[in-house]
Amino acid sequence: MTGETDPAASVPARLRAPRAAAVAGILFALLLATSLVLLRRAVPADPLEAGAWLQTRTDLVALALNLVPFAGIAFLWFMGVLRDRLGDREDRFLATVFLGSGILFLAMLFVSAAVAGGLIIAAAAEPTGFLGTAAFVFARAMTYEIMNVYAIKMAGVFMILTSTLALRTGFLARWIALLGYALALLSLFSGRYIAWSPMVFPSWVLLISLYILIDNLRRPGPTTTGP
Repeated sequence: MTGETDPAASVPARLRAPRAAAVAGILFALLLATSLVLLRRAVPADPLEAGAWLQTRTDLVALALNLVPFAGIAFLWFMGVLRDRLGDREDRFLATVFLGSGILFLAMLFVSAAVAGGLIIAAAAEPTGFLGTAAFVFARAMTYEIMNVYAIKMAGVFMILTSTLALRTGFLARWIALLGYALALLSLFSGRYIAWSPMVFPSWVLLISLYILIDNLRRPGPTTTGP
C-alpha cells in the first residue's frame, strides 16, 4: 500500500545516532583536553601572577583558545545526539536541566576563552603599560573564576544529570553512571583547590563516548528478509 513507511527503514538512522554521539564526544574531549594542557603549560595557575606569559607564551595560549570553539561545536553535537539516543525514554524535567547545564557550561567556557583572548590583544596594544594594571588583574581573575569555579560546577551538574538519565534508561552501563556521580562531586567541590580539576569533565566524556562507540559496534546490524 502506498503512503506507508517501513519501520525497518528507520533502523539504520537510529543505529548511526550512538556512533555520531561517540565521535562528537571523542572530538570534544580531545580538543578541550589539548586546550587545557596547552593553557596549563603556558599560564601559571595562580590568578594573581604578574602576567609574564603575555610576553613569552602568547602563541601557545592563542593556539589553545582557537581550539575552544571547535570543542564547543563538538559538545553541542554530542548533547543533541545523546538526547536522540534517549528517545522516548527521556524525562522532560531531567532533560531540561541536562540541556541547560550543558549550554551554561559552554557559555562560561566561551566567555572565559574570550576574556583570555582579550588579554592577549590588550597586552599587544600596550606591551609596557597593561601588565599590573587594575584592568589586567580584573580580567585575569575573571577568566580564572569563570573557568575553574562556575564552568566546572556546571560540568558537574551535567555529569549528575547524565548519570541519572543513564540509571533510569540504561543507555549507559551502571558502573559508568556511578563513576559519573563520583567525578561530579569532585568537580563540584574541588574548584580552585585542584589544579587539574578541569580535566575531569573531558576525561569522563571521552570514557562514555568510547563506551557508546564500542557498544554500538558490538550490536548486530539490521537483518533483511526476502519478499
